[in-house]
Amino acid sequence: MTDSKFDEWVAALAEGEGFYLACPEGHGSLPPRRTCPHCGATALTAEPLPEEGSVETYTEVHVAGPEFDGLTPYVTAIASFGPVRLTGAFGGLSDAGDRPDPSVGQSVRVGTEENPNTGESVVVLRPV
Repeated sequence: MTDSKFDEWVAALAEGEGFYLACPEGHGSLPPRRTCPHCGATALTAEPLPEEGSVETYTEVHVAGPEFDGLTPYVTAIASFGPVRLTGAFGGLSDAGDRPDPSVGQSVRVGTEENPNTGESVVVLRPV
């Protein structure tokens, strides 16, 4: 089951118009969200996602669930984009032999890519 607010957020990423939700206290979070998870504020505004983020950690996946069958190995990374962190497929899912090697601190941009197994969009972190 999908959430329409999350789907809208992924579509915005695909269009290069990524955003996060900010509360009056300056905390950032990602949709879907009705209240700030840090302070409970309900006055959330959409703010532009920074163009670049920084890889904080990553892991190489060799055994994947059915949605990613045949796409291994791939790397999942967590990157900081200002007040929020995003998790995505580092370098994408296609062309396994041509994927870049990740490193902590590496600059990335966020986008989306279609999962060839499901046709759904997935978050992708691409090196700058």
